[in-house]
Amino acid sequence: MSKTPLSLGYHMPAEWGPHEATWLAWPGRSTNWPSKKYPSIQKVFLQIIEELLVGEKIHLLVSSRAESNFILKNLKHAAHLGRLIFHFTASADIWVRDYGPVFLKNKSGQKAWCKWRFNAWGGKYKNLMRDNRIFSRRLVPFPCFQPEMILEGGSIEVNGRGICLVTEQCLLNPNRNPRFTRADVEKKLQDFLGVQEVIWLGRGIQGDDTDGHIDQLARFVSPDTILAAYEENSSDANYRNLKENWERLPRSLNLIKLPMPGIVRTGKKRLPASYANFYIASKSVLVPAFGDKKDERAAGILKDHFPKRRMVPIPSRDLIHGLGGIHCMTQQEPK
Repeated sequence: MSKTPLSLGYHMPAEWGPHEATWLAWPGRSTNWPSKKYPSIQKVFLQIIEELLVGEKIHLLVSSRAESNFILKNLKHAAHLGRLIFHFTASADIWVRDYGPVFLKNKSGQKAWCKWRFNAWGGKYKNLMRDNRIFSRRLVPFPCFQPEMILEGGSIEVNGRGICLVTEQCLLNPNRNPRFTRADVEKKLQDFLGVQEVIWLGRGIQGDDTDGHIDQLARFVSPDTILAAYEENSSDANYRNLKENWERLPRSLNLIKLPMPGIVRTGKKRLPASYANFYIASKSVLVPAFGDKKDERAAGILKDHFPKRRMVPIPSRDLIHGLGGIHCMTQQEPK
């Protein structure tokens, strides 16, 4: 397609808008959790599936009939199983947010999607590069735009009213689009997401192998309200970057600090735990829970902004060992 989504009246809706479905990929044994944590990860996925089915469809990528049978056997509540749609296609990893479709809508309610290029977070994981080929018109039967730019869905955050949040560390990283200037990146975002303004934050949190994805840092919860991850301990390694990001956010918006959980490690390695990696579903908000004293506080802040949605704590201490979280594994499809 030669015309851009912007020229045809498309834009990326905000996550809190009505959903048709959520896209997920079932974690296979090839994913990057320690094997001893795999049963725990399966349990978390089953909980997420059950919670999402209450309010919307799920398109779930599975590699085999054995996987789909296992899922159906282990779901505790069968009331909404008609909303669960299996797609038999073997993804290399589960982070659909980053390699999956970014959905668009126009004023008539027609849907389309962007097929951004995926290079496994700057070429870090050669064995995951094949996820760039998972999605096509066969799987997602709407008009498809191909921006010819490397971009992961977790690196963009929109308010549905023309504003997009990104980070310099990720979108200006030479391991993505080395020939693109800041202006080039902004033009692509404007043309293919239907936004008018791009707000640039700086760097991400410790342990984040995505080079600073925005969905670990700052999230819109209304057209003019941002929850921004903020480290209160000035001696923490995340303090400086998060403070600088906070200072970059425009004061014309309603800005609210979202606390950071305590440090989560595997051995000596720090993992990228953040409460900003929540997911806004049709009937609920899936909130990261780390068994931390700040879990309840973070959920309370989100509840203030989504009083009609259930706050569902999702155990994320094991999940984060895969270097991603709830938002990273989900991708919303608007109604």
